[in-house]
Amino acid sequence: MIASRTHIKVSLGYFLLAALLGVLLRTFVVATMPINYRFMVHTHSHIALLGWVYIALTTLLYHLFLDKGVLDRKYRRIFWFTQICLLGMLLSFPFQGYALFSIIFSTLFLLASYWFSVFFIKYVPLPFKGTKAYSCVKYALWFMVGSSIGPWSLGAIMTVLGPESIWYRLAIYFYLHFQYNGWMVMALLGLFFYLLEQLQINISQKTFRYFFLTTVLGIILSFFLSTLWTGPPMIYYLLGGLGAVLQLMGFGILLNICLVNKVVLKSALSPFRLNVLKLVAFLLLVKMMLQWLTAWPYFANLAATILDFTIGYLHWTFLGVISMGLLFFLEFFGLIRLSKTASALYLLGFLLTEILIFYRGMAAWMGWPLGEDYSKFLAGTSILIPLAVLVLLGHSSKGNGVKAKV
Repeated sequence: MIASRTHIKVSLGYFLLAALLGVLLRTFVVATMPINYRFMVHTHSHIALLGWVYIALTTLLYHLFLDKGVLDRKYRRIFWFTQICLLGMLLSFPFQGYALFSIIFSTLFLLASYWFSVFFIKYVPLPFKGTKAYSCVKYALWFMVGSSIGPWSLGAIMTVLGPESIWYRLAIYFYLHFQYNGWMVMALLGLFFYLLEQLQINISQKTFRYFFLTTVLGIILSFFLSTLWTGPPMIYYLLGGLGAVLQLMGFGILLNICLVNKVVLKSALSPFRLNVLKLVAFLLLVKMMLQWLTAWPYFANLAATILDFTIGYLHWTFLGVISMGLLFFLEFFGLIRLSKTASALYLLGFLLTEILIFYRGMAAWMGWPLGEDYSKFLAGTSILIPLAVLVLLGHSSKGNGVKAKV
């Protein structure tokens, strides 16, 4: 437990750093600073995805599914090798962007993620391998490994077609789609089924099979939504839209499971935890509705031409669905102490920045006025998120979650 909590504090440290870099990037617009903006964007995104989310998720998976006493030494090797990769990216991206050293450490990180995936699947105890939670987590890991096809293909694309080729952006979108929707969201769903199974909630195999098939197929097909900016044939819109609908169907099945077992969930979760879980579910529903909306040609073109809509959606997914979902599970399983103060600060910062980002997109679309101090307001409200993470770190010296059954 102590090692897991320490590793989670490391991941929260990355979260704090990523949030501070986000404030720096938004302050750059209103105050001149001696930094390369594009390089800092690369640093911000890599530390957020690979530092905060990846470390938090893999620590949770190790903590809940594996025999920590027997495998501790092997896991520590993977953990510290991953930290070397992250440190290398942190010391190279701000100064050179995508260049020799940052590419080397990014490549080593991919190898570290393969190492963890093989380690996890190999050493999961046999009783877990028949669970619904493990089915989701295993596919999440496969999605993570599969997403790396995008980065691996970039070298060949740049050499043969050049960075201006549509295939360059498609490779990046392929990676991001299967990271966000495949690895991260699917892993969170696996953690939720783990919670349900620990509460001894019985889910029929037929019901789970419908949920699993609609969700996995939906994740695969909805990648086509990331290709619509190229103006492809109508079949791509139909496939992407079908993927969005299938994910909504999977969400509906999961929601029905929760409603059928709401008495058990209410008795197991405090009102605060239950409200956090409901918030994450709402954010996930909105995310899926936005996906479905972009399957329509008009809105697909709108999302492709107005960058703020894309940025708002990505932050809604990352800061909303994924990060809040992670905080819920970390608190529930006793790895952090999620205070109401930290939650309120984080939620306020998240909502205010999302409103401002989407408003700027609406202003570009509808011709609404944008005040002269808009950028200052956006930078100012962004400070609330790293402040919330600081409070969270300060309150997490002792965990107070429910101890998971292993």
